[in-house]
Amino acid sequence: MLYVPDGVPPLVTSSVARLERCLPQPGDILVRQGGRVEPDDVIARGLSQPQPYLINLARELGLPPVQAARAVVAPIGQPINAGAVIARRRGLTGRRVLSPVKGTLTMVDATTGYAFVVPEPRQITLTAGIRGIVMEIVNNQQVVIETPAAQLYGVGSFGPDCNGVTRLLTLDPAEPITEAMIDAQSMYAVVIGGSGISAAALRKAVEHQVRGVIVGSIAESELRDFFRLSKRLPWTIGVRNWQWSGLIESPLTIVITEGIGNAPMAAPLFELLATHDRREVFIESSTDLRRPHRRPRMIIPLSRSSSTALDPPRPPLRVGARVRLLSHDHLGHLGQIRSLPVFPQRLPSGVRTAAVEVLLETGESIWLPRSCVEVIA
Repeated sequence: MLYVPDGVPPLVTSSVARLERCLPQPGDILVRQGGRVEPDDVIARGLSQPQPYLINLARELGLPPVQAARAVVAPIGQPINAGAVIARRRGLTGRRVLSPVKGTLTMVDATTGYAFVVPEPRQITLTAGIRGIVMEIVNNQQVVIETPAAQLYGVGSFGPDCNGVTRLLTLDPAEPITEAMIDAQSMYAVVIGGSGISAAALRKAVEHQVRGVIVGSIAESELRDFFRLSKRLPWTIGVRNWQWSGLIESPLTIVITEGIGNAPMAAPLFELLATHDRREVFIESSTDLRRPHRRPRMIIPLSRSSSTALDPPRPPLRVGARVRLLSHDHLGHLGQIRSLPVFPQRLPSGVRTAAVEVLLETGESIWLPRSCVEVIA
């Protein structure tokens, strides 16, 4: 299960949001501590060093590693262009190995027959993403911005951080986004739906330059269709850190609030998003089950006159608390804690674990592991 970071509930109607905007390595910070920033303000510039390319020369040339190393014709330690010849096999076959990118050939290993090409650093321009106050600058690399805001957490996301204006496309948390709902008015917007979105609608959203999509869930088949993936998605193979955004390059940012499947968005989350229709939103797109246990966050700045708490509430799990259910069979459902036993309970599966009794809105009472519920503030 995905836990809420630092005990913060998945929905915070009003508090001070703290956003850390960070360069991959130290660079030029263009703002000052205490200054005000707007979403599109450039706050920092720097360089990003892409991962090096590892090229199997021995396999490509059909030679033993030592001979493959001798076949290298590009100068080691010197810049090379994309498509430049790195190594060439003499003879009738005339096999060649070309550089996949513009960069530098840094090393050739005669023991393994591998060559390393380091791409040129990329220039990065970092924008604020939200309007607020610069509270801290750390090591010429990180800018910390604070702003009064409503905040919501999802369970997973694809794509980079983004900002835009929200556009509510459905009126019911159980209603999906269809292809017909996406039009020219959605350009540069972050569209909001209920239970899901089809692959066709996602492709149309890309065509209309939609910046982000927020829905309760997405069917695995629709994700496979949109990303052109095989039947086994990366997260079913055992990826330990669940950094979905790093595994799949998405042309737009997608946030799911409940999980994979066909679950409606939890009503409190949908109602809060609907309340802030046509408002600025920043999506901090990150999913990581390991420390620092990140979940995608949606930040909706509020006016400075709004009454906001300095810190997000951290409501305890107690009898009578309203909770959102995270178990697969009850994604998107709400309930109320009916009992909270001190000792482990035996669940229908036969497992003994710390559990809670939850009264559903239908009147049914069920037992769930404590990790399968989270308190709604």
